[in-house]
Amino acid sequence: MNKKDININVEYLTRVEGHGNIVVNVEDGKLEKCELQIVESPRFFEGMLVGRSIFEAQHITSRICGICACGHTLASVQAAEDAIGFKPSIQTIKLRKLLLHFENLDSHLLHIYLLVAPDLLGVKSFVPLIDSHNKVVRRALRMKKACNDLCDILVGRHVHPISCIVGGFTKLPKEIDLDNMLGILNGMLPDMDATIELARNLKFPDFERETEYVALVSDDKEYPLLMGDVGSTDGVRMNKKDYKKITNEFVVPHSSAKHAKLSRESYAVGALARFNLNYDKLHKKAKEIAKAISLKPKCTNPYLNTAAQLIECVHCIEDSIAIINDLKEKKINQEETVVVGLNEKKTVKVNAGNGVGAVEVPRGILFHNYEVDEKGIIRKANCIIPTSQNVNNIEFDMQKYVKENLERSEAEITLGLEMLVRSYDPCISCSAHMLDVKFINGKK
Repeated sequence: MNKKDININVEYLTRVEGHGNIVVNVEDGKLEKCELQIVESPRFFEGMLVGRSIFEAQHITSRICGICACGHTLASVQAAEDAIGFKPSIQTIKLRKLLLHFENLDSHLLHIYLLVAPDLLGVKSFVPLIDSHNKVVRRALRMKKACNDLCDILVGRHVHPISCIVGGFTKLPKEIDLDNMLGILNGMLPDMDATIELARNLKFPDFERETEYVALVSDDKEYPLLMGDVGSTDGVRMNKKDYKKITNEFVVPHSSAKHAKLSRESYAVGALARFNLNYDKLHKKAKEIAKAISLKPKCTNPYLNTAAQLIECVHCIEDSIAIINDLKEKKINQEETVVVGLNEKKTVKVNAGNGVGAVEVPRGILFHNYEVDEKGIIRKANCIIPTSQNVNNIEFDMQKYVKENLERSEAEITLGLEMLVRSYDPCISCSAHMLDVKFINGKK
């Protein structure tokens, strides 16, 4: 078979959330078509929000994603508070940063161990690792459970959190809760060290594509995940309220998910984007690990998004420990507990307005935008998901990868494309879903 006429049909791609199509047409060594087709129907969550109270919104939007439930909750709450002019307390901000750390840690570990490790260890799924790498599997499940336990303590549960709402928290952690969370985090440190050691021995594909990276940025010293402006490696810096000028969404005929671009033909969000823009603000230990695995900004290998996630895991654990120790020292003010509609002194006052939330969730920057009336009822809503911002960039990565690897076997090209898409940790169910790979050779 002529290697320049490639015909590969992968009906489903495993280890991504959702489904869609990759169509690649190579004829006589020339790339005729290379598309990432998101074929799932829209889910209309923005329509579900219209007519609902801002105090209900976070419970609705957390259902957008079972993996990023806390992230959607935080973006929703931030947008609602921005709309009504409410300023959260310092204690509330610290607890929200803690919740975001727990979710990013949980999601990154899931991606590293269950979704990417099988590729790098030469197996087709996580299941064969139970026999070949039993200690690795047990460690992954142990760390995943620890993250779930942390969220349970802080907000009642990880999937669809309960107590994090507009105005703060309906239930604040007590001293024993802080001690329990601290114990869990300190207990994770040996497993985190073992995870780093595992990563040292894994070889990621060698591939580069220069692109624009977008993430939250700030003038503060801390690594910006919950608050900040929106910046890019091309020198862009805008207020989050200008998110439409940043994302510049547009429709393509082959996808039900919109594409996005800023200064160039596409941009990337996620752990690697954050690493490239905010490396200097990472925890000292996280930067030490980055040096140990030879990861430094600006990195333009999309496969190394997983390595950037590992660096963020270290940062999340270390910064969470610091936040909890600070809360223990200052003591939790239980008077800040929010009670909606019962005690007038503790009830959040609402005003009409338009607000934007911008939060760095596991897969990148997430935008929520609500227009709220004087009764706190949402009249318009818009959500822009990280994966929908990434699909355009993934498609350009795919095109470059195919052009550079035409002489490889069908199996090698297929695996390379699958791993490329997986490296972005796509949550396609949020943006609209993923993946069927088709290589079409010759004319129809």
